Amino acid sequence: MGITSGLVLYAVIWSLTFLIALPIRVQTQGDLDEIVPGTHAGSPEHHYLRKKAFWTTVVAAVIWAIAATIILSGWISVDDVESIFRAGAWSGRGIDE
Repeated sequence: MGITSGLVLYAVIWSLTFLIALPIRVQTQGDLDEIVPGTHAGSPEHHYLRKKAFWTTVVAAVIWAIAATIILSGWISVDDVESIFRAGAWSGRGIDE
């Protein structure tokens, strides 16, 4: 894995982790009964984006380190992944067919 592919892998992991973290602990205007006229009751009042971005960075770094270790050590190679798809394990067919 090169530097560019490592950065792209980290960016993808960070983005997915951030999308998972976004709805956690959101307090909407409807929850707080303080609805601003002209806005939806589901609009966030407190979203804690700075904390979520920090924790997303930490969690994504840990997940990236695990993925990079697996890729660089060769525990799972591209040939291993291709053999799974060639065997039909993901196509709904049995291996014996």
